[in-house]
Amino acid sequence: MIYVKQLILTVFGLTLMLLFMMITACSTSKTPINTGSQGIALKGYDTVAYFTVGKPVKGDSQFGHTWKGATWLFSSKEHLDLFAASPEKYAPQYGGY
Repeated sequence: MIYVKQLILTVFGLTLMLLFMMITACSTSKTPINTGSQGIALKGYDTVAYFTVGKPVKGDSQFGHTWKGATWLFSSKEHLDLFAASPEKYAPQYGGY
């Protein structure tokens, strides 16, 4: 009887731990993006330009891309393609906050 109680408590504890880990993983995987009221990330600046040009460059709505619920603008098709291929590489940490 003691063995059955220990087994039940162990399974219950492991289930709770697994549930907690799943909830934590789901809540941290969706980092909100700072978009302001218009839904545009980085106030319309080209995030790839910070890496390629080394300075802020205003994006063009002609080169827009939606990722994580935000619209990202780029100054060129090349920058758009670089971002689309690897958004985590170019997106600001912590959603741009």
